[in-house]
Amino acid sequence: MSKREIIDFICQINRTAKPEFLARFPIDDLSKYLDSLMEIDVTEPQLVEC
Repeated sequence: MSKREIIDFICQINRTAKPEFLARFPIDDLSKYLDSLMEIDVTEPQLVEC
């Protein structure tokens, strides 16, 4: 996957991420960040007991 593709995927998941900011990072760091974002399951909210 190219750096541009990784940045695009990150921006789809993290809507607050700015492509210009992400472009400053090496592709290895971006890949790790994308992997960590993909591990988060945002489809099912976590229940928290008060």
